[in-house]
Amino acid sequence: MTQVLHTPPPAPVTAEDDLAALAARYGLSVSGARPSLPAYIRQLWARRHFIVAFATAKLTAQYAQAKLGQVWQVMTPLLNAAVYYFIFGVLLGTKRGVPDYIPFLVTGVFIWTFTQSSIMVGTRAISGNLGLVRALHFPRAALPISFCLQQLQQLLFSMAALVVILLCFGVPVAASWLLAIPALILQFSFNAGIAMIMARWGAKTPDIAQLMPFVLRTWMYISGVMWNIDKLTKNHHGLPTWVNPVLKGNPAAVYIDLMRYALIDSFHSSQLPPHVWILATGWAVLFGVGGFIYFWKAEETYGRG
Repeated sequence: MTQVLHTPPPAPVTAEDDLAALAARYGLSVSGARPSLPAYIRQLWARRHFIVAFATAKLTAQYAQAKLGQVWQVMTPLLNAAVYYFIFGVLLGTKRGVPDYIPFLVTGVFIWTFTQSSIMVGTRAISGNLGLVRALHFPRAALPISFCLQQLQQLLFSMAALVVILLCFGVPVAASWLLAIPALILQFSFNAGIAMIMARWGAKTPDIAQLMPFVLRTWMYISGVMWNIDKLTKNHHGLPTWVNPVLKGNPAAVYIDLMRYALIDSFHSSQLPPHVWILATGWAVLFGVGGFIYFWKAEETYGRG
């Protein structure tokens, strides 16, 4: 007896298969699909003019309703510094033993505000701009980057006021001031990276934006904005030995230290430990590159739901 083998009939070709084949034939892809990382970087670079224009427009509109207008870009961090000086410098006495305390404090406040504001606006970069995200097709990383660029522009206004303060308190102009440029580039890379991480988290869980002020306030207090970390840890003899290097190695303290050593002669008169630049570069690369890739991996999810 001959055995007859039955092969299953081929699956029917559906209309979806025909459409998929037609789309592939003409190079079409799914709307909103995540591009490859090199393609994503090229798309982002192609929109660099939009990123700059968007950041500038946001900065201009920030104080448009205030009578003093853009003066608040400088007044806000100066008033914060004045409050911190009264509370910490005068009432708590943290200015004792710290040379050039007012330039020390104002520099710390300005540099910390740059990081703090970048993280806060980054957290809301997607969740606060859903209309734009859903209406237009563009690499979503443009939003947190543009918001960080806005904060950098605001810092540059503040730096002009900082230069005046330094000169008024007898800090001389020095070649080391040029070190502020690479320090700001590294800090911007770090800020943009962590802002993209927070943008992805904030897009999924908007309530994170309500928690961040408490986290950032704690971070500010351990980053030496208002006091010298070395003197603080030396005055508290019961602290473990690892506390000082951990506090000084955290990213906010590193970038504050770099700027203080660059601008204030009583700090750059002593040699800056080389590990500070190494740490600054390491934090910038780790968060700048890592944060960008982390954000890119969820590109197709932004604006959905």
